[in-house]
Amino acid sequence: DDMHPIMSEDDVDLEALVNDMASLSSYESIYATCGTQHSDSAPLLHSTDGNGLHGNRVAPLPRAPSNKVSAPHSPAHKLRRSQPMHIQAVRRLQEEELQVRPASLPAIPNPFPELCSPSGSPVLSPGSLPQPSEPHVFSEDGVGKVVEVPADMTARDVCQFLVYRNHCLDDNCWSLVEHHSLLGLERCLEDHELVVPVQACMSPESKFLFRKNYAKYEFFRNPLNFFPEQMVAWCQETNGSIPQSQLLQNFLNSSSCPEIQGFLYMKDTGRKSWKKLYMFLRRSGLYCSTKGMSKEPRHLQLLSDLEDSNIFTVTTGRKMHNAPTDYQFCIKPSKGRTEQKELKMLCAEDEQSRTCWMTAFRLLKFGILLYQNYKSPHQRKTAISNFTTPVRSVSENSLVAMDFSGRTGRVIDNPVEAQSAAMEEGHTWRKRSQRMNVLGSPSPLHPSPLSSVIHRTQLWFHGRIMREESHRMITQQGQVDGLFLLRDSQSNPKAFVLTLCHHQKIKHFQILPFEEDGQVFFSLDDGSTKFTDLIHLVEFYQLNRGVLPCKLKHPCTMVAL
Repeated sequence: DDMHPIMSEDDVDLEALVNDMASLSSYESIYATCGTQHSDSAPLLHSTDGNGLHGNRVAPLPRAPSNKVSAPHSPAHKLRRSQPMHIQAVRRLQEEELQVRPASLPAIPNPFPELCSPSGSPVLSPGSLPQPSEPHVFSEDGVGKVVEVPADMTARDVCQFLVYRNHCLDDNCWSLVEHHSLLGLERCLEDHELVVPVQACMSPESKFLFRKNYAKYEFFRNPLNFFPEQMVAWCQETNGSIPQSQLLQNFLNSSSCPEIQGFLYMKDTGRKSWKKLYMFLRRSGLYCSTKGMSKEPRHLQLLSDLEDSNIFTVTTGRKMHNAPTDYQFCIKPSKGRTEQKELKMLCAEDEQSRTCWMTAFRLLKFGILLYQNYKSPHQRKTAISNFTTPVRSVSENSLVAMDFSGRTGRVIDNPVEAQSAAMEEGHTWRKRSQRMNVLGSPSPLHPSPLSSVIHRTQLWFHGRIMREESHRMITQQGQVDGLFLLRDSQSNPKAFVLTLCHHQKIKHFQILPFEEDGQVFFSLDDGSTKFTDLIHLVEFYQLNRGVLPCKLKHPCTMVAL
């Protein structure tokens, strides 16, 4: 009949348990101890009341150390039904711990507050510690490499690092390409662009590519090939046309008002239909005329600005967007991840027009920065850098025809004489190889196996690729004059094909084998000029144009990371 609660040995004082937990420095030891006792030695207990109803199934909690003296154990007393309250208290403490854990950690004094966060906070909290960014950079063969990129690392720094690690030739033509596979877009980052902000706006399916781009600064060398006269206009009326020599100066000078004009196809948002509109590209943005070719302000509609946008090449092909031509490009916002409806899909009449629009977009947006990027590698050739390799480029202007038949060498100025000297040099190479066969190399009746496979070690040879694949590679690496590659012929298993770009058009020339005196030669001009192997052929046409529209200048290469 005594209604006062009596403490038994199996009972736990809730107040003493909470006080003891608060006195500990960490709760994790308590949870570890509880977990060990639950799993190893404490089975679940079943409490049953007098009516035969089962109570809550609980595991006995560890007895908390206390200075209080508990009452002697009496078998007459059963487990108290208030015991599940101890589990609720522990669960409540676990929840409170999860809430207060980050704030309970000590703050880390920041020794360099001016270099830390944009707000210049003098204290680094655990959640604000900078995390290293490690984007994946892929080569053309699909192999990726993780590169740790600091916040101040530019696209050129990443390219130089990859050039150094892969022992490539640093000729200022390597580029970091921003590739969006789902959108079918890609562009080459400018050398001065920071990589981390670009990566932050990329979707998980997007990636960076490490690729050659010979056309990156080609417009500084040959501006007339990039800007047709009918497409260049000036906002300020002048009495006479501006000399072509001042074409780039007007684009780089921020005070002048250059303008690119012409017809472009634009895709309707959310539809597959295209409209042909007359457009103008200025420093303030891309405009279209709502009334024919009118330039009046009331007839101009702003399509996109240059400051917060980037220009991309469309890689998905003509059928994907039902484009009227193959020369598509796109203007995409640079801030945040972009959806398909926010893209401005455009299409030009030909490759020269598309190149003009895209090059002018870069020049008007970045201005003098592009010229500084173009000149900076030449100005710091003597500087020692951790990511630079020896530059071994050969200027086309330094290659001249020489005559060494006399005591001293002389430059051959007459083009006819230079061409005949080149033909004699080709015959000399052929006689030299014949002499080697006579003096001890393989017999003329059995051609040397080395000369038939040695070309496969060269960067410009790409084996059994299709014509479409060679077109794609030439287009991706910049359609500049002299960009070339060699591949196996699909129609003739014993022949090869030279794929060459000239005036932004891709042409193919078949290299046929010829057998003479039991030895196999290769020729581009039906046997008029023969070579013992493809390396001799390429070296000859790098110095002499011959039957080709231009000399071989830039090998189309693919690097494996």
